[in-house]
Amino acid sequence: MMLFNGSVLKSKTLWLFSLLWLGLFTTSAYAHGVAAGDQAFIEQAKGLQLLPFIYLGAKHMVTGYDHLLFLAGVIFFLYRMKDIAIYVTLFAVGHSLTLLGGVLTGFHVNPYLVDALIGISIVYKALDNMQAFESWFGKRPDPKLMVWLFGLIHGFGLASKVQDFELDPAGLVGNMLAFNIGVELGQLLALGLILILMNFWRTKASFHRHAFRSNQVLMSAGFIFFFYQLTGLFVAA
Repeated sequence: MMLFNGSVLKSKTLWLFSLLWLGLFTTSAYAHGVAAGDQAFIEQAKGLQLLPFIYLGAKHMVTGYDHLLFLAGVIFFLYRMKDIAIYVTLFAVGHSLTLLGGVLTGFHVNPYLVDALIGISIVYKALDNMQAFESWFGKRPDPKLMVWLFGLIHGFGLASKVQDFELDPAGLVGNMLAFNIGVELGQLLALGLILILMNFWRTKASFHRHAFRSNQVLMSAGFIFFFYQLTGLFVAA
């Protein structure tokens, strides 16, 4: 791990990557956005539709940039599969609770606000990887607790998009369980790809040389996403 040395946002490479991330996020208003065709299917679906909702959940996760960035930050310095499994499970439990609870109970949170907080979750994990909290406060927040708590927020992000649709009450519970299963399958698929790339990078000397800067870029992406969604919150108000 690395000590946070206060040099954030000073490198030209960081600014370049930040601009690239800005372009990525501004081409899509939401990281949780649902394609028009998928939206039409969800609203027209009648009764139990398990396989289609599993597919939609998986697709939603593997195309959710914010989820993937947070997961990449979580596993950045995790080398043992046991540790990876623990953290990913905590994240999965968290977002499953609020995804299912939010949709099935009708509890709604402003999607701009939720997505802004998801941006903060990315910032948090990057700062944690840079040992910023130890430098500032002498200790870091409990990482397992924080991953679980931010999992709750990510789940509300998923729920907020599903709640925008008119869902058929018949089969709603089963369809939402299927959607959540799809989310977990998509998460495992995305995680597998991230791990393959991460493990390959770790075999190179450049990993430790660029790890700090990579987390600066991750933090910048989180801030960009945060301010983008915060702007949307005030514009929509």
